Amino acid sequence: MAVTLERAPWLGWTLVKALMRFAFMVANNLVAISSYVFYVIVLQPLRVLDSKSFWYIEGIMYKWLLGMVASWGWYAGYTVMEWGDDIKAVMEDEAVMLVNHQATGDVCTLMMCLQDKGLVVAQMMWLMDHIFKYTNFGIVSLIHGDFFIRQGKSHRDQQLLLLRKHLENNYRNRDRKWIVLFPEGGFLRKRRETSQAFAKKKNLPFLTHVTLPRIGATQIILNVLVARQQNGSPAGGDVKELDSRSKGLQWIIDTTIAYPKAEPIDIQTWILGYRKPTVTHVHYRIFPIKDVPLETDELSDWLYQRFIEKEELLSHFYETGAFPPAQGHREAVSREMTLSNMWIFLIQSFAFLSGYMWYNIFQYFYHCLF
Repeated sequence: MAVTLERAPWLGWTLVKALMRFAFMVANNLVAISSYVFYVIVLQPLRVLDSKSFWYIEGIMYKWLLGMVASWGWYAGYTVMEWGDDIKAVMEDEAVMLVNHQATGDVCTLMMCLQDKGLVVAQMMWLMDHIFKYTNFGIVSLIHGDFFIRQGKSHRDQQLLLLRKHLENNYRNRDRKWIVLFPEGGFLRKRRETSQAFAKKKNLPFLTHVTLPRIGATQIILNVLVARQQNGSPAGGDVKELDSRSKGLQWIIDTTIAYPKAEPIDIQTWILGYRKPTVTHVHYRIFPIKDVPLETDELSDWLYQRFIEKEELLSHFYETGAFPPAQGHREAVSREMTLSNMWIFLIQSFAFLSGYMWYNIFQYFYHCLF
């Protein structure tokens, strides 16, 4: 009983804080998302006259919206430590991020750690489960041109055809440069048993911290976006020759997210902030597209190898609390990712002022009409 009494003030404050954060999140969504939609509607003439400028402005607003989501976790003490290759070196080139998927918080983590990578977030396309279409952020993703993919064997072929068409119609027309893809096709806890059974059947390694990836979406992306040289081989740069400006997709960024004690953060925790401050660790490894095979069997083997390496990375992290050093290095170096409090204040102020402006505009027209 004494322990309960000692914890009562902390539990009470946690509940009050969670309710306050939830109320702010609702208000934040109401003003920010509605303002985004109204701005996009008003800017439609610009879309006709100068499509590139329209999508640039839309991308900036999209980045601000994702920055607001990132700020919810930031002020709850959920921060990010980055390891491996510095992806700022390729942030102006076209790239695909292949990310392991443990929980809904993975998306929020990426929203945070990519905010300081130039225009990456503004020019990014997400591939996500179709269920996200029906969330509060669904309308924003639809306008921005993200792709919602329906899982399941019965939908697979049709979804891949739709993805190809979506990329051809929206990727370069909207000046997109990065794609975020979760090749496992679902959360770790939901797919692990099925993946392990498949691995046993195909004599593949037994994985615990990740699942074997699905090849379909990755292959479609590469087929549509990789520029071909005259000899048929993919064009692309070398990580040591960053002045390369060959057209098409140039990099694959193998991204591994690790949570302390293998306890992932979900979207509810990110919003309500009831979990103690946590540092999420993100490891990057950059591959030039010319080193990635495009044929089905070779690409499957290549993807499997990446996720076997992820398994090794995560095993090392859970044992030691750090990722292993890169080949040829004695120790791994981490980089703390930070958000600017002033920048967050400015984008939040813009959102609420915009909401107030649109409210007054609609109120004025309402009184004029009625």
